[in-house]
Amino acid sequence: MKKCLFSLALFSVVSVIVRAAEITAANYTDSISVDPMEILYEDNLRMANLLYDPLVRYDSDLNIEPRLATSWEEIDPTTLRFHLREGVTFHNGRTMNADDVLFSFDRLRKSPDFKALYERYDGMRKVDAQTVDLIMKKPYPLALANMMYLFVMDSKYFSGKDKDGREKSRVRKGHDTFASTHENGTGAFVLDSRQQGVKTVYRRYAGYWDEQTGNVTTLNWVTIKQDATRVSALISGDVDWIYPVPPTDIERLKKNDKLTLYSIPTDSIVAFQMNQEVVPEFRDRRVREAVVYAVNNAGIVMKIMRGNAVVAAQNSPPDYAGHNPGLKPRYDLERARRLMREAGVENGFSITMITPQKPEYVATAEAVAAMLAKIKIKATLTILPTAKYWQDFTGCTAGMAIFGWSSDTGDSANYSEFLTMTKNEKTGVGHQNCNGYSNPELDRLVAKANGETDTEKRGALLQRVAAIEYDDAIMVPIFRYKYTYAYAKRFKNFPTIINLRNFPYWGDLVVAEKR
Repeated sequence: MKKCLFSLALFSVVSVIVRAAEITAANYTDSISVDPMEILYEDNLRMANLLYDPLVRYDSDLNIEPRLATSWEEIDPTTLRFHLREGVTFHNGRTMNADDVLFSFDRLRKSPDFKALYERYDGMRKVDAQTVDLIMKKPYPLALANMMYLFVMDSKYFSGKDKDGREKSRVRKGHDTFASTHENGTGAFVLDSRQQGVKTVYRRYAGYWDEQTGNVTTLNWVTIKQDATRVSALISGDVDWIYPVPPTDIERLKKNDKLTLYSIPTDSIVAFQMNQEVVPEFRDRRVREAVVYAVNNAGIVMKIMRGNAVVAAQNSPPDYAGHNPGLKPRYDLERARRLMREAGVENGFSITMITPQKPEYVATAEAVAAMLAKIKIKATLTILPTAKYWQDFTGCTAGMAIFGWSSDTGDSANYSEFLTMTKNEKTGVGHQNCNGYSNPELDRLVAKANGETDTEKRGALLQRVAAIEYDDAIMVPIFRYKYTYAYAKRFKNFPTIINLRNFPYWGDLVVAEKR
């Protein structure tokens, strides 16, 4: 609550200057859908936090703070009770209640992208109109953190059939559902207009329950894919905020007295998957190791990221319990060639490789393709629009694919649950595992860790998981980058509305008058 008080104090001062503000934010990409449960994707979560509210959320220091739930307590080791905020209304004016929370929870469990996170629950039970119980199958230490993805939707609005006779509650990737293009949340903003990939306009919801927040009444969200154009728009004042800041422009923007740069460390790993189903050679661990040893990720950090990243050797960052300090980056071209000879593929082979249109991803993929050529692996790189990339990525169509992954729970286990555990369509575990990798021992250790409430024991189990992932060379870790933002100096409290989840709470932003 400290941050809320800080924001309120700032707002009291700034409101003397201006009571309402319009801002324009420019990103290199855009959300794929309006549905907060369609896809577990950074841009969609940014939109979700504008239009909807979760039960709880992280503050700027990653402490969990109340939102639609005002408080919670443990009833027993497998039951967590939430007390709901009273008087909250959806954008159509209907009052939110426990039935909406249960509806949203059940819908979230049906989402292909989220169900792995929620498979460990038996369900959610209504106690009364303002109280719900979360029922775990067994004690789970991250249950509260999971509730930051429970964006509450209007059970009445999303019930029944759409104009095509399909269920309005349906959740499916592909943007052809009612919720993909319609919203009715409790968030600080309502959707005013939208041209996906071009411009989306958000208007402040007049009936928003949290009155002690920022003063932005209109948020224009524009997509500017080109780095140079995005930076120029900020310098000229056409936009007020940009992300990402190209590494090549950081020093130049630091010298601009009208702008502020802000960077935070991240748990987001940028890596490549090696698909054993598409490339049979990747079934040989020696070949996968050869690929890891052939990639000079320190060089990529220095030349492409200009030092604005940290070389990675494993999924977990140093401050996570599952981080294994014994695992170091490995680049050794001669060893890579030796491993290729030992595997009998010294003459090389061809693969396909995909990347989204994210500048640092494209540059990294191009660099990795050139490095693989030195061990005679010919990579044909395809650069895809974001929506098409995600279709191909989740469809596991490429031999190698670059991706970024931030832990959805602020915990080491999440990387393994989605990226390296055996794929299970029923539970959602391994949903993003396009490596074709399956190891029962790894699966067992992660499952055991998720039932362990002793912090030290849990960390030790997850460190063993990290060692397996490293020794089996399941993926190719590249770097862990910093989130860097640039914005107009009239933004008074941006550091308090952002955290390493990388979705700003724009409803809390305080903006001074444009001079």
